[in-house]
Amino acid sequence: MGVPWYEGKFYIVAFKDYVNVGFSVNGLTEEEKSLFEGKGNMMRHLKFHSLKEVDEARMVKLLRLVAGKSVDCQC
Repeated sequence: MGVPWYEGKFYIVAFKDYVNVGFSVNGLTEEEKSLFEGKGNMMRHLKFHSLKEVDEARMVKLLRLVAGKSVDCQC
């Protein structure tokens, strides 16, 4: 894939103007999937243009949700 993957459920990629943190949403409910950006059925993401945009508590909540419920992405 060309980017760092973790546990088959998370990835991180840096672009020129922002960073994407990706999450496997395979196995999550539609309501849970709506917590992320994008419209993918297997992967969605959060996009950050600066460190000020990162909500640490929200990020921890989402990481725990995906780690506990998501099925590894076979992307």
